[in-house]
Amino acid sequence: MPKSYKYLRWFEELNLSDIPLVGGKNASLGEMYRALGSEGVKVPNGFAVTAEAYRYMLNKAGAWQALHDVLDTLNPDDVNDLARRARQAREIVYAAPLPEDLEQEILNGLAELQSQYDEALTVAVRSSATAEDLPTASFAGQQDTYLNIAGGPALLDACKRCFASLFTDRAIHYRIDQGFDHFKVSLSIGVMKMVRSDLAASGVMFTLDTESGFKDVVFITGAYGLGENVVQGAVDPDEFYVHKPTFKQGYRCVLRRVLGAKKIKMVYSEGRTREAIRNIVTAAEERLRYCISDEEVLRLADYAIKIENHYSTEAGHHKPMDIEWAKDGMDGQLYIVQARPETVVSQRNAAVLENYRLDKPGQLLVTGHAVGSKIASGKVHVINHVNELPSFKPGEVLVADMTTPDWEPVMKTAAAIVTNRGGRTCHAAIISRELGVPAVIGCDNATTALARQTEVTVSCAEGDAGKVYSGLLKFTVDTTDLTRLEKPNTKIMLNLGNPELAFKINQLPNDGVGLARMEFIINEYIKAHPLALLHPERIQNSDERIRIDALTREYVKPEEFFIEKLSEGVGTLAAAFYPKPVVVRLSDFKTNEYATLLGGSWFEREEANPMIGFRGASRYTHPDYAEAFVLECRAMKRVREIMGLINVILMIPFCRTIHEAEKVLAFMAEQGLKRGEQDLKIYVMCEIPNNVILIDEFSRYFDGFSIGSNDLTQLTLGVDRDSEIVADVFDERDAGVKAIIRMAVEGAHRNGRHSGICGQAPSDFPEMAEYLVELGIDSISLNPDSVLKTTQHILAVEKRLEQEGRSSNSQLKDKKGES
Repeated sequence: MPKSYKYLRWFEELNLSDIPLVGGKNASLGEMYRALGSEGVKVPNGFAVTAEAYRYMLNKAGAWQALHDVLDTLNPDDVNDLARRARQAREIVYAAPLPEDLEQEILNGLAELQSQYDEALTVAVRSSATAEDLPTASFAGQQDTYLNIAGGPALLDACKRCFASLFTDRAIHYRIDQGFDHFKVSLSIGVMKMVRSDLAASGVMFTLDTESGFKDVVFITGAYGLGENVVQGAVDPDEFYVHKPTFKQGYRCVLRRVLGAKKIKMVYSEGRTREAIRNIVTAAEERLRYCISDEEVLRLADYAIKIENHYSTEAGHHKPMDIEWAKDGMDGQLYIVQARPETVVSQRNAAVLENYRLDKPGQLLVTGHAVGSKIASGKVHVINHVNELPSFKPGEVLVADMTTPDWEPVMKTAAAIVTNRGGRTCHAAIISRELGVPAVIGCDNATTALARQTEVTVSCAEGDAGKVYSGLLKFTVDTTDLTRLEKPNTKIMLNLGNPELAFKINQLPNDGVGLARMEFIINEYIKAHPLALLHPERIQNSDERIRIDALTREYVKPEEFFIEKLSEGVGTLAAAFYPKPVVVRLSDFKTNEYATLLGGSWFEREEANPMIGFRGASRYTHPDYAEAFVLECRAMKRVREIMGLINVILMIPFCRTIHEAEKVLAFMAEQGLKRGEQDLKIYVMCEIPNNVILIDEFSRYFDGFSIGSNDLTQLTLGVDRDSEIVADVFDERDAGVKAIIRMAVEGAHRNGRHSGICGQAPSDFPEMAEYLVELGIDSISLNPDSVLKTTQHILAVEKRLEQEGRSSNSQLKDKKGES
């Protein structure tokens, strides 16, 4: 136990009840150091100089009246007056000498901390403000921090600068906005072991997804050097997701990762003040690799989950957390340097669903990371320097290199925000989320590509990529109160291929994913033909070889790139809906589509009609493709066994014959994907008339049937659905198509197998949805944009059937073996 002090409290003496004494930041550090150290969560040790010390210093100096004289007549709307008076207030506080006894306590505390580590120890000096009349008030980011402080004199000076920073322009403005009395707010200082992340990496993590509010993941961002670049948005960081439910079951795997540009890193220069830091260009080889290893990502996730669990237990309800971490380049350890409750995304009203849709895209000007899911329009106003902020008009689109807390008064009046730099946990992203303003972050060239006073539309409604279009484009906003939406007997599932949308789409009322399309993941994230990765020597185009080398440079074998990216894409879809079933259709490219993939033209033959050619099940065991299908199987095995996402059901597309079914299932079993083992279910697409004609035989091999109405219509009516000339003949509502769908549903029920539909028909035609409900189909899988409307229609149909005395799903009661 450390020796007793009057104005200092060691972290091990603090807990959350000490917020009035040491502020939220220090109380939280003490809470974690004291309560979570035994669970392996590393927090650097240190002490807090109490808020009482701040008041003691100003009392001894007789400084209060001078502060009143400066601040009582302040006009917060006059930026110049605010800056002048804030500077005067800081000068008054900085001029107040530290009382001798307080000074000695701080020096003794430093000596004691050095004795725990070593004499060469440097410290971080962090501000932690608190309000007497509202102990839970958050003043995060409003005051200053001083890093890598060495020696007693430098520490004492940093403490005085921290005290003075209670009166930065932004801190004064924030207090006025929040209704706080300047003289009832005090400042505590945290003095802690400096984590030398300048020699390693640092970042921010959240125990939810910051865009959708999805609470089953830990979202980690990181970059090389000190953490300020990540927090302020000066750098595009690496991103990682870890799935909490499977992590808690003992699975250890990164769910998804995105490599950030990390163009610069912040390190120390000579000197010991806040200004003694500088940005340097990150080495090319560092930029091309992740700043931390998978093992370190998982250790951080473990920290985050333990912190969230602890705070949730203390609070009595689930409490998502916002956590800063740093890796020490000297001892190689990962430390938590700050944690606070996340107060923006987690507070959204989940019962009301807002869905923004761009009616029609326009000319694309710039892209970046989407923050939020809204769309907004306005005139571009480029701000190159903080001095230009007074010229900004409410309703304009704020375009800047990056933002800092000084910009917040203007940010809240913007229609949208666009920046050159930053990741999804930077200052601009956090504030825009808090304000409900759409933002596109990290565009690289926004300030030069977007001309001042031109009209633009900023869209964050299209997945992870935020887009800025030319002109004022029309868009639609649908609002639904989910508390009023009943759940139909027919299972409503989703058609989904884009993992970037999964965490948001899962907020729709659903029973899982009826069709997860693998093709989108291969197109967007892998880009290369799997055989091109296995046999790059057969590619005779040097440009294609170079591009494949660039994609796979971080992997020992190029095929490992395919397996990791495919498993992470599918895994993200599965995690978003876990533990609900997610039906993943194995690849169903046609030869002409495979040929367009990078390197694909060297491995695909030309076919007169690819739509009914070498596709689906026929490819999987064929000598021309089998070794590529092995990669698909290895990726799906990784999703289920390494990631622990056993809610994945696999589905075979375009399986023409019983013989094909036997061959594919035997081949998959050889790759470790045996039907029935570890509860693995395998469905088949019911999209060929032969699937229906022989449904009793197909039922011996598969656990369920998913009707692909597009192909089933094509092959029932003999219409090439790619042909414009006969497009008017293609109609899923044709009597013959409806008859064969009825036979498929009845045949599945007869054999105790799951029956579903994942084709376009019920999304496009309400009468088809009605027909399927009347048949008693188990599940209808819809495109996300048609879920709410079609669900309401299905409910009306079910009520009508009930009134007529026939239950839509009466068959379910007697079925066996349904999933």
